Amino acid sequence: MKIKRILFYLREFFFPAGCALCGVTLTSMDETWYGLCGSCRNDMLLCGGEEESCDLCGRPLISEKGRCLSCRNGEDRHFDRVITLYPYTGKYRKLLAAYKFNKNLAVGCFLAERIRESVRRLNITEDFVMVPVPPRPGKIRKTGWDQIEYLAKLLARGQAKEGKKFYVAVNNFRSKKHIATSAENIRVSRCLKRLPSISQKKLNREDRRKNLKGRILLTRTPPKTAIVFDDVITTGSTLDACAAVLKAGGAEKVYGICLFYD
Repeated sequence: MKIKRILFYLREFFFPAGCALCGVTLTSMDETWYGLCGSCRNDMLLCGGEEESCDLCGRPLISEKGRCLSCRNGEDRHFDRVITLYPYTGKYRKLLAAYKFNKNLAVGCFLAERIRESVRRLNITEDFVMVPVPPRPGKIRKTGWDQIEYLAKLLARGQAKEGKKFYVAVNNFRSKKHIATSAENIRVSRCLKRLPSISQKKLNREDRRKNLKGRILLTRTPPKTAIVFDDVITTGSTLDACAAVLKAGGAEKVYGICLFYD
């Protein structure tokens, strides 16, 4: 990891790209590692801080309590809870574009770290495994990479120590809980496969749900507790389809983490 940090620093020194958001010159090792200046990193506030969020889809609540109106009136979900990190607007939308479309791998390091932090908010006390949402067939051949798979590789680092137990004390209101969630004990299982289907972006809520029915397959035994992760959640159909397959295969709990909510 230290060698890669040095390589990122040298790359920025000889081929400066600047901060992915404001364009300012990156000077420190941390700035070049994350692809963001210190000021922009400090401004990237995770959802679920002081504001209340939906206990199912993770979106911030406006006037509702506990659960948003969309989740109350929608169909039953197969996932147990979803955490979202940022709104898909403004600077956050620009951040995803820098990573996903411009292939700014340093921003991937920033997002992977935010995912690790968000795992703690799920308050999972049992062993869990991260499951990436599978890419559409042919995507990697067409674009050269998959942004979720790259995050999976970053999250999987440290699996060699998976036999050890690490605990982080998390202050939850007035009490403290010990939650097994560190960079070292995160395991990743690529146990899902996606069959050809229409791009979800082109469909409405109902068609999105139908489009993925039977299109997500299980390729190996799923973990008992899974955390499925993706970049953007709109209707939640993709996460729900993944959760349905995992539970049908034997998973007992399926949570979700999405970088952005639309």
